[in-house]
Amino acid sequence: MTEHVVDIVVRGTLGPALAGALDGFTVEDRGDGTTSVRGAVVDQAALLGLLRMLDDLRVEVVSVNRVPAA
Repeated sequence: MTEHVVDIVVRGTLGPALAGALDGFTVEDRGDGTTSVRGAVVDQAALLGLLRMLDDLRVEVVSVNRVPAA
């Protein structure tokens, strides 16, 4: 299966520890009270695992979007 790049927008700012734990993902404060977490996921199970981790940490997910291939 081919990996896909996703952009997950979450409410608030992620602290340095959580941002550091998202190895392989780019974490960027969007300046509007949300943060973008962007990176490649190998399959749906990996995406669901990432979303589950954010949920377990009580991080509110605003949206999940697939980034079109360049």
